[in-house]
Amino acid sequence: MEGKNGGRGVRRAALHNLGCKVNFYETEAMRELLEGHGYEIVPFEEVADVYLINTCSVTNMADRKSRQMLHRAKKRNPDAVVIAAGCYVQAAGEELLKDGAVDVLIGNNEKERLVEILESFWEEPVHVHDLTHEKRYEELKITQTSEHTRAYVKIQDGCDQFCSYCLIPYTRGRVRSRRLSDILEEVGRLSEHGYQEVVLTGIHLDSYGVDLGDGEDLLKVVQEIDRVEGIRRIRLGSLEPRIMTEGFVKELSKVKKLCPHFHLSLQSGCDETLKRMNRKYTTQDFRECCERLRRYFQEPALTTDVIVGFPGESQEEFLQTEAFLREIQFYETHVFKFSRRKGTRADRMEGQIPEEEKTRRSERLLLLTKENSQRYRKRLIGTVAEVLMEEACQVDGVCYQVGHTREYVRVALPTKISLSNHLMRVKVERMLDADTLCGGLEKADLEKAALK
Repeated sequence: MEGKNGGRGVRRAALHNLGCKVNFYETEAMRELLEGHGYEIVPFEEVADVYLINTCSVTNMADRKSRQMLHRAKKRNPDAVVIAAGCYVQAAGEELLKDGAVDVLIGNNEKERLVEILESFWEEPVHVHDLTHEKRYEELKITQTSEHTRAYVKIQDGCDQFCSYCLIPYTRGRVRSRRLSDILEEVGRLSEHGYQEVVLTGIHLDSYGVDLGDGEDLLKVVQEIDRVEGIRRIRLGSLEPRIMTEGFVKELSKVKKLCPHFHLSLQSGCDETLKRMNRKYTTQDFRECCERLRRYFQEPALTTDVIVGFPGESQEEFLQTEAFLREIQFYETHVFKFSRRKGTRADRMEGQIPEEEKTRRSERLLLLTKENSQRYRKRLIGTVAEVLMEEACQVDGVCYQVGHTREYVRVALPTKISLSNHLMRVKVERMLDADTLCGGLEKADLEKAALK
């Protein structure tokens, strides 16, 4: 790589990811691209020749964090090549062109050309194109990730839903699906590298296969991965209720490797608010979806997202959402305050909610979330859970090995023996803290696991 001063320096690159699991996957793939071309990957806090920030633009806060990280990189090494990649680039490319902290812009569906772009960045620093009519799936690949036990596998990109508050169809383009053969090839490589759990992710996972036209859909992907030797768990990313038909859920329940952990994107528990959001389901649809999952799966972990303070959300509408969350009793609810995004219909709507009221509503739902989460965790006390061990930690001077159940509940096992990437059957006994259960094993089982 020719540097700004014309000399060939030590090729040290640092990457930083912002945003969703799709971004995380793409950042890991770009790291592998750089490594494969001789770059030394160093922590973002160190001095590097190249800094790459994979940006997010889902909220104003995400925009701000993206700018902060770009400026932090340039401050760390003013002579470095600073690359802004991803969604914020698609949303605010012209603004970033004027930013002295940024040297190269790489939009979505251009990341696979990262090394080529770096080699000629001085002649052509901008690589962003309109994704509105893009039909090609960008085939980024990974063989391993910075997480040592589970791997995120991107199978889909883009969104055709056009929710009134969201920029994603503009920053990510229309639905594009990855070929099943490529997915299975990657999952096979990950299995060979010791990964036992894969998480299928995409911008709008429900839409997988609609553009392929050859019978490939999300259910088929899950069923085929179920046959991959070495993979012990399959986890799904965010879904919407309309895909969860009786037939779909029934067939999913037959896939033994599938984790009973379903993230269902709600956004509001009020039908009028859902209409203004342009969400294509009702609260009754959502209720029936949850009932269906609980009928086919034993104690599934249902999690969700909710936006508070959407334009026009009256106190009565907010209370309907609160009542709905109390009724469904999600294991976890991610609560977001509405963020105005220039270019969306919601930004132009009347009835914008004051920030202090959004905060009040958010805090109220977070308290309810804590109650629901504790209730779900406590139901696991006294049961035997399969836990994929991930890391060591200490609490009050006691050493623990910590991992997650199939429901993605955090469980700790008191031991100094390293059990990372071992599947253990843990008798859940008590709460260790607000977010973690604690259990035990027979000594013989611990010793056996340590020899695996």
